[in-house]
Amino acid sequence: MYKVETKELNLFYGEKQALKNVTMGISENQVTAMIGPSGCGKSTYLRLFNRMNDMIDGVRVEGEVLMNGKDIYNGSIRVEEVRKRVGMVFQKPNPFPKTIFENVAYGLRVNGITNKKFIVETVEKSLKNAALWEEVKDDLKKSALAISGGQQQRLCIARALAVEPSVILMDEPCSALDPISNAKIEELIWELKKKYTIIIVTHNMQQAARVSDRTAFFYLGELIEYNDTKEIFTNPKKERTQNYITGRFG
Repeated sequence: MYKVETKELNLFYGEKQALKNVTMGISENQVTAMIGPSGCGKSTYLRLFNRMNDMIDGVRVEGEVLMNGKDIYNGSIRVEEVRKRVGMVFQKPNPFPKTIFENVAYGLRVNGITNKKFIVETVEKSLKNAALWEEVKDDLKKSALAISGGQQQRLCIARALAVEPSVILMDEPCSALDPISNAKIEELIWELKKKYTIIIVTHNMQQAARVSDRTAFFYLGELIEYNDTKEIFTNPKKERTQNYITGRFG
């Protein structure tokens, strides 16, 4: 069974169809990269899994979106429950204007956890898992806005990890970062897949080739090709995939 999958998934913004009949399964403990030109539906597809598209007026979803075999758009499943299991890291680091410690503790507090010892241990563990602990352990009371962009992005990853999700969504997580920070995030993604299922949207095809096990190529709302990353980049089956990865369009 796949960790997450969609079956005959169509998504509409009002009259405009943004995703067309996407059937795709993502296995546990893998990194799946989604590539394709701007506006092709990658981020819309990513946001299906934590139901963030629900916040947009006029959105309509047809088909199935499954997590552990259960349809997360079924009326009996609460959105909050879905979001607890799915962490999200955005394009630009978005730490809260709070201390480093409180940024990571935030999700625990929102979920009603008050045990101080548990919170302290979870904050430390999450920062270690996000490869940030050694850099900030003596500055936990410092404002999260005072650290570098690369550190802020790893802090946002730690914040996502603190609530123990099983899936992590990353929407262009390195596009606002310098090359050194970018490399650290890529190393981190590789490490995190031991514990999590990771789906990443990226415009950077070298990054997709480096960090992912499987790659999906989207174009105009359709899933054109989905295969092992090595196959997609060295032996694509579809001409449109070949044209995109060789830079002929997009």
